[in-house]
Amino acid sequence: MRSSTLFGRTLREAPAEAELVSHRLMLRAGLMRRLAAGIYSYLPLGWRVMRNIEAIIREEMDAIGGQEINMPVVHPAEIWQESGRWYEVGPELARFKDRGGRDLVLGMTHEEVVTDLARREVDSHRQLPFMVYQLQTKFRDEPRPRGGLIRVREFVMKDAYSFHHHQEGLDAYYPQVCRAYINICRRSGLDVVMVASDVGMMGGTGAHEFMLVSEAGEDTLLICSQCGYAANREVAVLGKTPASPVATGELRAVETPGMRDIPGVAAFLGVTPSQTLKTLVFVAGDQLVLACIRGDLEVNERKLANLLKVAETRLAGEAEARSLGLVPGYVSPVGLTGYRIVADDSVPKAGALVAGANREDHHFTGAGYGRDFVAGLVGDIAAARAQDPCASCGNGLEMTRGIEVGNTFKLGVKYSRALKAVYLDAAGQELPVVMGCYGLGVGRLAACIVEKHHDERGIIWPVTVAPYHVYLMTVGDEEEVVLAAQDLYTELQAHGIPVLYDDREVSAGVKFNDADLLGFPVRATVSKRNLRAGAVEVKRRRDTEAFRVPVDSVVDSIEQTLAQEAAAYTVR
Repeated sequence: MRSSTLFGRTLREAPAEAELVSHRLMLRAGLMRRLAAGIYSYLPLGWRVMRNIEAIIREEMDAIGGQEINMPVVHPAEIWQESGRWYEVGPELARFKDRGGRDLVLGMTHEEVVTDLARREVDSHRQLPFMVYQLQTKFRDEPRPRGGLIRVREFVMKDAYSFHHHQEGLDAYYPQVCRAYINICRRSGLDVVMVASDVGMMGGTGAHEFMLVSEAGEDTLLICSQCGYAANREVAVLGKTPASPVATGELRAVETPGMRDIPGVAAFLGVTPSQTLKTLVFVAGDQLVLACIRGDLEVNERKLANLLKVAETRLAGEAEARSLGLVPGYVSPVGLTGYRIVADDSVPKAGALVAGANREDHHFTGAGYGRDFVAGLVGDIAAARAQDPCASCGNGLEMTRGIEVGNTFKLGVKYSRALKAVYLDAAGQELPVVMGCYGLGVGRLAACIVEKHHDERGIIWPVTVAPYHVYLMTVGDEEEVVLAAQDLYTELQAHGIPVLYDDREVSAGVKFNDADLLGFPVRATVSKRNLRAGAVEVKRRRDTEAFRVPVDSVVDSIEQTLAQEAAAYTVR
């Protein structure tokens, strides 16, 4: 490809709304252009990156028995109604009607469609197990698109679905997909962390996310450097240090003037925060919930919502709590009736606690679980924090941020039961197929690569995904320079090396700047000065120094350099 005919152009400055490094550089390098909020067109260079990533994905999916298919992006509402998600998913699911008035949706994911395929095609245990996948456009009406390709509304996703006889079969296959994801990321130039995650709207029995550790990430991760435990904060488990329990004595109301928070109350009464009871008021759907937790811990709203089996919860405002007869700063379950009470599993074994007395400027001392209050639900609703003990080994957890590249879910029989995707086992018994699903955003992976591989001058593409491997340029327009560059361009193409020849009539400075911005692995520069020395200048993008190579050895030298680059991303 010649730069003079390449569609798209580089920009000296990125648009003001581009905040993340990847967003700025991908716009400046002419990889993509914004059409609307969260919707982008890919220009030739950007689409070549996408196709290279897709090729890696296909190889890894095929290696674990995947079969590529293609499913429609427009779905009839009926199958989403069968699964129940028509009613559960909010406005992020794009709904519309056709000219006949029939309800349709734009596919944000394809569990319903693939399960419909399975129930039509599978009827015998002999047809199981199998895995199918696709690379296809999705639409999710994100309320706050951001970061270029990091959070968009329209995106290309690799989604895969496996079907098994039983849960044990899924459990055995699941690690193969996780290993394939690690391979895809490493071959693309990313080291990712596999973390436990929330199943969310997908449902099922377990889930993981594959995260690029980055300060630009939206997710908070808790990682143990000693035993390797890693989880999204939404589901991270901490080792709860035992409190110093106080034997339950007489329940007494004491004055605590102006003491509305745990540190103040604990200091005033001479106890530790772990010997207090924190009670927060949440709204969950149409319910009011009192969430109780030991005073030294914090409530994790995602864990609370999961325990309550609701989509989400929100903290009630102070005025809202007062309107319901509660006294903010002094709320506790002691003596209250008519409220749903949820307790963290740290509470029942905490001994006597200081708790709100449900009246201004007063707290109870000696409040004991089981005698003075009980909860209808008890479970882990505690939020993990930096330096909290790891539940596996006790080491202090480290907190960091990450960008989600992909996710995997053990769906189990959630969709197969709802859509009646069943098979007959060897004994003739009808059973639901057991499913797993596995998603990976292609555009997000590309953006993560740029977040990881760049410097102050531009992108530094791993050779495995680079739009072109060589940026060929000239310094000067002398005939001998142009002819030598054209000969080298032809020879590189003959050797199957992807090359972009910058044949534009612009200054050498513009070419050098664009070479660094575009970030191809190797730059080859033909100049009058070097030719007189019988050489061409070759420079690896990630190096600071260039080197001269004899003209008749340039292609061999570039091939060797590219092979060395590729070796860094080999996983087998």
